[in-house]
Amino acid sequence: MLEAHNEGGAEWFDDYYIVAPIENANGDLTFAIGETRYAQQNFNYLIIGSHTAILFDAGPGVRDIRPVVESLTDLPILFVPSHFHYDHIGNNISFAQVGVVDIPFLRARADGNQLPLTWQEHLGAAEGFATPSLTVTHWLKPNEVIDIGGRELQVLYTPGHTTDSVSLLDARNGHLFSGDFIYPGPLYAFLPNSSLRDYLDASDTVLAAVDENIRIFGAHRSQAPGTPELEKQDVTDLRHTLIGIKRGESKGTGSYPVAYQVNDRMVLLAEPTWLQDW
Repeated sequence: MLEAHNEGGAEWFDDYYIVAPIENANGDLTFAIGETRYAQQNFNYLIIGSHTAILFDAGPGVRDIRPVVESLTDLPILFVPSHFHYDHIGNNISFAQVGVVDIPFLRARADGNQLPLTWQEHLGAAEGFATPSLTVTHWLKPNEVIDIGGRELQVLYTPGHTTDSVSLLDARNGHLFSGDFIYPGPLYAFLPNSSLRDYLDASDTVLAAVDENIRIFGAHRSQAPGTPELEKQDVTDLRHTLIGIKRGESKGTGSYPVAYQVNDRMVLLAEPTWLQDW
């Protein structure tokens, strides 16, 4: 039984997870599942159709997210990681259906339905997680529309934070689930699998796909309370900052990483100019 929680309608599932419904005009069910007692403040999203539910991210697997999901729906679950970092793929948690972005370098590496990850993609050694292999049941092409029953989600390829990052667009409800592409707080663009050039391309992709009233739900929050939420202007600000960095007009602080202030809600952390990938 969920207990009352004072974070804007969220409720405790147990002593670790909180659950918050995300409202929309169409009555479609969507839940933010927050790991607010984990240091990185992860948020995962359960997006429910009439015959399938998508779980977008599963946290680091410090706790098993499946009982939370099963308390909210009895539909088959398609797990879609926003990217392969250890704090998003659930690690030792297994799912019957797993959807992964269909890009050539991942397909080429897959052995049948087995996709071994690299340490650069996973980075789990930071917290003692072994690098896993994923059993892929669904290869999701960029811009593909997934029909989960009376509800469609478009797969947007949004690299930059990593080369394997995706976001899910629920255009009818005006929601974008952005993973680590964008969220309130520090954006990491200096990791082994990051690229500022890709970040700029992905910003263009998102801006072309969303309307002015889009609600953007990220995978981390920098402070309580509530679900981490941004808007289209934040993507525009990110794009402006990236263009400024590329042109040498944006001035950062620090040496490694270099911090570029995007707006009052975000900072972009990048490599120094001589290492940047443009």
